[in-house]
Amino acid sequence: MSEINVNHVLNQMRAMSLQAAGRPVQETGGSTDFSSLLQQSIASVNNTQQKADSMVNAFESGSSNVSLAEVMVETQKANVSFQAALQVRNKLVEAYKDVMNMPM
Repeated sequence: MSEINVNHVLNQMRAMSLQAAGRPVQETGGSTDFSSLLQQSIASVNNTQQKADSMVNAFESGSSNVSLAEVMVETQKANVSFQAALQVRNKLVEAYKDVMNMPM
């Protein structure tokens, strides 16, 4: 059974979302708050999905500055980020259940 460092995965998700948004990635040397990392990751997934939705709407309305290729790429980015967040959530729920089932 492989173990996944959740903080490492969340940091990677955050770094990828910052890179996709064109913002600089900040390296954290020390420990960061788990809840803030989780909140930032969820916000990043939400922003990616909103951007994809706005591009879809612009393409459907006939905007000339949005191509089908750009819409498809943004839609896939949103899908991948959501699937990654979903997998992290599943692992967190699984870990919670394992901890709760531990004998005292």
